[in-house]
Amino acid sequence: MVQEQLARQLGISRMPIREALKQLEIEGLVMIEPYRGAFVNELDMEAILENYVLRSELEKMALQKAYPFITEKDLSDMDTLTKEMDQATHEAFVQTNIDFHHLLLKRCPWKRLSTFIQVLWNGYSQQTPEFLHGQMEKSNEDHKQIVQALKNQEPERAASLLHDHIFNTGKRLIAFIQAEDD
Repeated sequence: MVQEQLARQLGISRMPIREALKQLEIEGLVMIEPYRGAFVNELDMEAILENYVLRSELEKMALQKAYPFITEKDLSDMDTLTKEMDQATHEAFVQTNIDFHHLLLKRCPWKRLSTFIQVLWNGYSQQTPEFLHGQMEKSNEDHKQIVQALKNQEPERAASLLHDHIFNTGKRLIAFIQAEDD
């Protein structure tokens, strides 16, 4: 990607392009080579594993921090989202899943932790339901168990379920990619 070409195509100055590319470089998604442009980094299995391990640990921590501030309305909204996911198409499921995870963590008082998690979310496609057979059903069943643990005032169980949900999705995704490569 050459900044000047992107700016011209989008009809904007180079400054926002430069800033966006710098942010993508910080997030490890592109590599900027002076006088050549920006190049998208290839994802390898280790990078995918790292992303899911980090997400599972950080989202677990964020839910533990958020728990004291989660309201009855939040729990009701989580229930609504799980019901929507039961009926969702793949495309709608992806967005509702993102909304669910954001709702789980929105009460986290540690804003930097939330920012780190958002960087991890931004770095990878959330299209796993399209790749993994049965992922929508499995994922939403996990979501329902997490909500039930929160309702039962079992924050450690909810956090552990969230951790396992994310980690196991990552393992399934890696297994799928490796099977496709064989």
